[in-house]
Amino acid sequence: MSLNVLVATSFASDPESAGAAMADARGHSGNGHQAWANRIEIARQAGHPEDIQVLADEAPTAALRAAAQTLADEMLRQRQHLKSPDKVLLFSGHMIDTPDRREPRLPAASENLAAARIVAALDALGAGPGDLAFTQGAAGGDILFGEACLARGVNLQLLLPSPEPEFIAASVLPSSAGEVWRRRYLALCGHLRRAPRIMPDALGPLPLDSHGTPGNPYERCNRWLLYSALSYGLDRMHFICLWDGGNGDGTGGTADMVEEVKKRTSRITWLDTRELG
Repeated sequence: MSLNVLVATSFASDPESAGAAMADARGHSGNGHQAWANRIEIARQAGHPEDIQVLADEAPTAALRAAAQTLADEMLRQRQHLKSPDKVLLFSGHMIDTPDRREPRLPAASENLAAARIVAALDALGAGPGDLAFTQGAAGGDILFGEACLARGVNLQLLLPSPEPEFIAASVLPSSAGEVWRRRYLALCGHLRRAPRIMPDALGPLPLDSHGTPGNPYERCNRWLLYSALSYGLDRMHFICLWDGGNGDGTGGTADMVEEVKKRTSRITWLDTRELG
């Protein structure tokens, strides 16, 4: 069932509501309702209900949000009939500190111990070739997690909040030994079964608020990661976080992901970076 059918169904009994909804929708990301609906259709054809869930959160109206979520739910039910991974591993963690960071959070000296803790967490969960993992790919926790997953034959999918050159510039190179981390990121990508998914390519530009300000790409990517992991079933998902327990430097960080995951499951492995020193 296409979104157009769902929208037509939900609005058929109230033409005035439909007109108002379309007028409201023209403000979405500055491209109007059609651009948003086109993204929904691309995700439907590509078989990505998780993309539709993110877009549903950003729908111009409540009625369109409900229509998109109905479509995503239908696709998720269909996915349950396909062969699914044994476990789905979702990871969020701190970047390696920048050289000028005032309060240490994940200093370079803690890298080896952090890597060992991640390895131990994966081994405790019995991670292996039948499993699927999601993370971003930033220097530090993400790359350490990715390397440990590949060493165990886990199928790793990276989801990037921005085009790769921008992502590397913002989330890899600023860390201590940034060029080394860049090479490790590229080596990691070279062993993936599937290329990293790029958020603007999959979901389009960031939605704009009423003042025309774009949303937070990291908060959006957190939702994308979480919905991607949950799309295979809550019972399969295990969350691992490399986190200091703090609120972070802004929205869209590990603390926000922890809060969102806690609303849904208690299967959380917390690797406390304060215990790595």
